[in-house]
Amino acid sequence: MALGCRAFTAPKPPVSMEVLAIIPARGGSKGLPNKNILPLAGHPLIAYSVKAALDSPAITRTIVSTDSAEIARVAAEYGAEVPFMRPTELAQDLSTDLDVFVHALAWLRDHEGYVPDLVVQLRPTSPVRQVAVIEACIKRVIDSDADSLRIVTPAPVTPYKMWRIGTQTEPMTPLLAVEGLREPYNQPRQILPPVYWQIGTLDVIRTRAILEQGTMSGNKIMPYVVEAHFAVDIDDLSGFLKAQTVIEQYDCVKFEN
Repeated sequence: MALGCRAFTAPKPPVSMEVLAIIPARGGSKGLPNKNILPLAGHPLIAYSVKAALDSPAITRTIVSTDSAEIARVAAEYGAEVPFMRPTELAQDLSTDLDVFVHALAWLRDHEGYVPDLVVQLRPTSPVRQVAVIEACIKRVIDSDADSLRIVTPAPVTPYKMWRIGTQTEPMTPLLAVEGLREPYNQPRQILPPVYWQIGTLDVIRTRAILEQGTMSGNKIMPYVVEAHFAVDIDDLSGFLKAQTVIEQYDCVKFEN
């Protein structure tokens, strides 16, 4: 795939902080094989995360962490750096984000002496993004004492009507209680506390939280709320088709051809 298919990205203005975008993209996928490089509206899925990072003025560097040579090739064609290959043991079904990000940041520190101030996680499987939102999220962390920020959206169901079950022969117990409200599970949804669901669109994290505290979030996590139709997470073909529909219908990061 030629580089000419990627829209030109203007040079970025100087910034006062180093903001590193890390796009984690392992090769294995059981639900949708090779999903990170499957064509979405004419371009590989991972290309949307690369483009989102490159189009965001506050992001100063963009890398991809992958164990797949093919993903690495595609990512590089679209403008991302692939400075290392992720070890196989960090590309398993149960590998954690923390393990992947500690490896990436430690490699950059040890091999290049590079330690960013902030890390932005852009998961390829959540390709629906707006540059203005990315910029606002980064600014919100910079302007606060938060350890991190996560994008959330109103939850599609309320956990106040959920239950814990031991066995089929034992009484079940409510998952949550509401102070001052008897039997929330019997109350109209409209009077229950609003709750929000974290989605994979974007995380902004202070590097020290990952390297020094050993956490992907730290203790103080700021929210950024987006509308529910922007909550797209691709696990299977239906999610892939939904992502394509949303990208075509809304103003978000996309390719012109």
